[in-house]
Amino acid sequence: MASKELLDLMNRAIARELQVTIQYMWQHVQWVGVKGFAVKDELKKIAITEMKHAEAIAERLNYLGGKPTTKPEPINVGETLKEMIEQDKKDEEGAIKLYKEIIEKARKEGDEVTRKLFEDILTDEEEHHDTFSTLLEEI
Repeated sequence: MASKELLDLMNRAIARELQVTIQYMWQHVQWVGVKGFAVKDELKKIAITEMKHAEAIAERLNYLGGKPTTKPEPINVGETLKEMIEQDKKDEEGAIKLYKEIIEKARKEGDEVTRKLFEDILTDEEEHHDTFSTLLEEI
């Protein structure tokens, strides 16, 4: 079975996914104006993707004998559109770093299913980071 360290890392990933699910959804609801209108649907789509990540990670963690957390990382919705997107980009950078660490840990433990799960999620997170980076250029 998985090490305590890997299970703890996976729970950090769940807490992060819960955080950004709420954060991005509330940003989607609060965005106003022309620029907000142009991106709010994309943000809602990303929030739903993040929720699906949390579910998939929780299912895997449960299978491995861990107990999925219900506590998100601190949520930072932001006040302005630029502040929101800067925070979102930073959160995606943190996810990319964490998920690379989880992939390496799973590889070392011979857990190919967890490794593949996080490689697939990493692809989404890199796309989200690219979306937020591109949006920052337009704000």
